[in-house]
Amino acid sequence: MTAEGTALPGPDGRLRCPWGLSTEDYTAYHDTEWGRPVHGDDALFERLSLEAFQSGLSWLTILRRREGFRAAFAGFRIARVAEFTDADRERLLADPGIIRNRAKIDATIANARVAARWEPGELDALVWSHAPDPAGRRAPRTLAEVPAITPESTALSKELKKRGFRFTGPTTAYALMQACGLVDDHLSDCCARAPRPAG
Repeated sequence: MTAEGTALPGPDGRLRCPWGLSTEDYTAYHDTEWGRPVHGDDALFERLSLEAFQSGLSWLTILRRREGFRAAFAGFRIARVAEFTDADRERLLADPGIIRNRAKIDATIANARVAARWEPGELDALVWSHAPDPAGRRAPRTLAEVPAITPESTALSKELKKRGFRFTGPTTAYALMQACGLVDDHLSDCCARAPRPAG
């Protein structure tokens, strides 16, 4: 019998974080994306935007609409989204392929306009400057040991807000850090956990 919230065997017999076994969509995302390092301004802008849209919803809802989001938001290319007009805003509000939340749509466009004024690589550098030292983190054994926020995510949230970003609270910032590999919150027995370097 396993303790609640510990890694569980999947159909292939490999242990995974329990949430990664609930649907095929989650299994693919868990095994190939979540917790793996993501770099690049546009790539991080996409993840940050999707995490903001997820606020108050299931991540699965966002995951299943990701291609719709990419089509609606010009592949999350910062320079393109920064140029969106009122007509684009109305188009997005009528698009059934995304979450039609006016505040989140407005925030995504506003965030792109902020990031478009930065130097290339500046968003990437800002986000990754808040990655904690992995040597100081013990791998979580159960889901109960995985935090919702950390001092680093709170600091990242404050810095993004100070620079004009919206919908980037500490919980959203930590979800971004988990998804983009700034932290490895795969459970200690999970097959997708990155191996620790030797030495």
